[in-house]
Amino acid sequence: MSAGRPTVGVVSLTQGRRPADLARGLESLLAQEGVDVDVVCVGNGGGPGAVPEGVRVLQLPENAGIPAGRNRGAELVAGDYVFFLDDDASLPSPTFLLDAVALLRREGDVGLLQPRVVDPSGVASPRRWIPRLRKGDPAESSDVFSVWEGATLLPRDVFDACGGWGEPYFYAHEGIELAWRVWAQGRRVRYAGDLVAHHPAIDPARHAEYHRLNARNRVWLAKRNLPWPLVPVYVGSWTAVQVLRWATTPRRLGAWFGGWAEGWRTSPGGRRSMGWATVARMARSGRPPVI
Repeated sequence: MSAGRPTVGVVSLTQGRRPADLARGLESLLAQEGVDVDVVCVGNGGGPGAVPEGVRVLQLPENAGIPAGRNRGAELVAGDYVFFLDDDASLPSPTFLLDAVALLRREGDVGLLQPRVVDPSGVASPRRWIPRLRKGDPAESSDVFSVWEGATLLPRDVFDACGGWGEPYFYAHEGIELAWRVWAQGRRVRYAGDLVAHHPAIDPARHAEYHRLNARNRVWLAKRNLPWPLVPVYVGSWTAVQVLRWATTPRRLGAWFGGWAEGWRTSPGGRRSMGWATVARMARSGRPPVI
């Protein structure tokens, strides 16, 4: 990588449903200082409409899923780093990318970075945006083992070595897999509490198939990435969590177990099991890949 002015390939994924939010996010990318950005907006089945000058458009004929849409965009952009920003997210600081790259360069072994996420309207941020077991202060930074996918930065060589986002998932849990595969490369994944991205606080269960895909992809995540003895341990721990969470909502639990069964009877392909050394390293760092 060049030690000079950072070059960042940027992918914004949209279905054209939030034009005002998309415009805000793209403008915040073009306003970044101290870096050279190559921005592509991917229309994932729905056209993005008018975009600012300096943004290229890739129109996919149908919704390929969130991970695949991001990957198609990443194939087109150039840069030593690659940054992904959801179409309803934006960067409040014009030095966000410069500061994020500086963190990666300073730390040396960080292969994936997620900032703190804040709802700009002042609504309390969901705890799920802090991807660690002990949530604590959102402004506190730490190593993590999954990421909220809406604003993520990686060195380009790390992203390529991971094989990109896991396309079979379509939606949900691709950020866990990407984080695991970064750890498997001997890198760390960092939650940067001092860097902020804006995003509205929206319930992910608004997606019609959220519960089914949530469960199916938990099983697929284990089958694609874990040593076989750990697959039932990981799935079992999350099954217990969901039963406890939704014991009083049988409709949700029924949809979840439908996806759970689908995950076991179908193959996601793309298996790249992490080694036992990675399992041990993750455990020493605070979270073995079984919880």
